Amino acid sequence: MNKVALLSIKWIRLSLCLITLSFFVLSCEKDEIESVENQKTLFMYLPWSTNLTSNFYTNISDMEKAISQKGLNGERVIVFMSTTSEKAILFEITCKKGKCEQVTLKEYNNPPFTTAEGITSILNDVKSFAPAPTYAMTIGCHGMGWLPVHSTKGRARTSIRMHWENEGVPQTRYFGGTTSQYQTDITTLAEGITDAGIKMEYILFDDCYMSTIEVAYDLRNVTDYLIGSTCEIMAYGMPYSIIGKDLMGEPNYQAICDGFYSFYSTYEEMPCGTLGITNCAELDHLATIMKEINNRYTFDPSKRNQLQPLDGYYPVIFYDYGDYVAHLCDDTSLLKEFKEQLERTVPYKTHTESYYSMNTGTTTPIKTFSGITVSDPSNALNRLYTRLDNPETIFTLIIKYLQEVNFLSTRT
Repeated sequence: MNKVALLSIKWIRLSLCLITLSFFVLSCEKDEIESVENQKTLFMYLPWSTNLTSNFYTNISDMEKAISQKGLNGERVIVFMSTTSEKAILFEITCKKGKCEQVTLKEYNNPPFTTAEGITSILNDVKSFAPAPTYAMTIGCHGMGWLPVHSTKGRARTSIRMHWENEGVPQTRYFGGTTSQYQTDITTLAEGITDAGIKMEYILFDDCYMSTIEVAYDLRNVTDYLIGSTCEIMAYGMPYSIIGKDLMGEPNYQAICDGFYSFYSTYEEMPCGTLGITNCAELDHLATIMKEINNRYTFDPSKRNQLQPLDGYYPVIFYDYGDYVAHLCDDTSLLKEFKEQLERTVPYKTHTESYYSMNTGTTTPIKTFSGITVSDPSNALNRLYTRLDNPETIFTLIIKYLQEVNFLSTRT
């Protein structure tokens, strides 16, 4: 064999060694990434919601698509899902080499997810399986803002038809199922999170009507940010395949809004959607300004029809918050101060040209949008914000007002 041939063989062997070494190094780097200490646990909470189970599977699949593309770097994703009204499963979505797997952590029989104790127990399981310095939470189910569970029993003596009761129209998403035994009060959720010793980085409600000033105030001590829709959200839910990457790691709230809009503005079944993201740390500052406004002004009920509604109910339950105050306050300087603070409180928001409601089966134009709603466009709100130090009092006042307009007959 000549010298040239020997030299070629040596170069080939050297090249093969280098290639093998590079694969080894890359493999080590991959293993190091996958073994990074957990810095954040994202908890997807999907309690029994009667008719949304198939949509939940789609939501999980979409989140897995986002994870496959981004990978997991110092974060874990834990899912609680009710597979029936009596059974639930807790599992982790893992990802290796771009492929996601579901690893079962625990199975539940009759989990008490509608009680504070039950929520605390589930969250303690999450902490045990995936401890982290930071926790975030998504909640997928039906939603009805701040309205208490028992109101759905009392409303049986009214003419109100809840949006999820309609058939033959595009479906939307109550916090829980479509009957009271599977629904959870917002104050119960707050208590459950508090007792688990957690403060969420954000809570994303993948439910209808959850971006309300009342809900935000009730949850202000258990989450930094609140993400939710001011209106009904289509049964498909959040487009996790698009926004999932922005929910993991350091949240990109503007990108979440942009991704939501890009999906729902072209959604074939019904191109409608609204989203607001509230910075809960700003709520007390907003309350201080509202207290001054309410001390000086009383809402003129004759202006109610001029307000921007954001639901399909009659009488309207959810009005645009910013539009309400614009019709309430005549002081230009004070109104400017309010608008600036509202912008700090709800810094991220998006909406399509119209919103959709199952109740009407049609769309309604959105002419003004602040990203958050209020349920009391009357002089009852004057009393509400003078008592912001007592959420239970707020709750009672709102219930009393809704009873006065014959929406609710009783809270119990």
